[in-house]
Amino acid sequence: MPASTASASAPVVLTAKALLLDMDGTIVNSDTVVERCWRDWAESHGLDPQEALKVVHGRQGYATMAILLPDRPMELNHADNAVMLARETADTAGVVPVEGAPEFMAALGELPHALVTSADEALATARMTASALPMPEVRVTAERVAASKPHPEGFLRGAAELGVDPADCIVFEDSAAGIAAGQAAGMRVVGVGPRAGEHGPTVHVADLRAVRVEPAEDGSIRLTVHAPAA
Repeated sequence: MPASTASASAPVVLTAKALLLDMDGTIVNSDTVVERCWRDWAESHGLDPQEALKVVHGRQGYATMAILLPDRPMELNHADNAVMLARETADTAGVVPVEGAPEFMAALGELPHALVTSADEALATARMTASALPMPEVRVTAERVAASKPHPEGFLRGAAELGVDPADCIVFEDSAAGIAAGQAAGMRVVGVGPRAGEHGPTVHVADLRAVRVEPAEDGSIRLTVHAPAA
């Protein structure tokens, strides 16, 4: 079951049987290109870019568009989303790993983990490659779910493909939608980065340098998390 929010300067120790990793904002810093593309889209539809950027993170594009243009036919959102995905896939300028992500991913090694992202396979591959991060063997991308975060489908599918009970998984997320999805799946959530702290994760870190991953003797995963003081 989800743990209560922790906020302490002393290390927090968590154990899990699998880790489920969001990509954008969590292990890959793609904010520059995401915000560049979405600013252009918002302006082209007569929307305030700053207001649009408040809801873009964590969701699939069509779901963001449905929030911003609630009276618009969904088929137009899906068509625009395809264009947006192609543009984002081709634009990797400024895409870099989140601080500590290379060491974090290396430490995972053969431990059970999966990527659960609102990006499609092509975009996920482009950004993981641009960040020089290893692509997890198990991944749940946009094509493989019917519902976008904050729906828990992606995380539940990731747990199922790893053969792990949801309660034994820990999610790493940066956005309100992603944190809500992990919590709805009955999982504990490590919130990563500046967006995450406001949305009630189990524990919050500035970046992945604050997380140590190691195998436990019983075969589980042990996380030592250096959370900032409240």
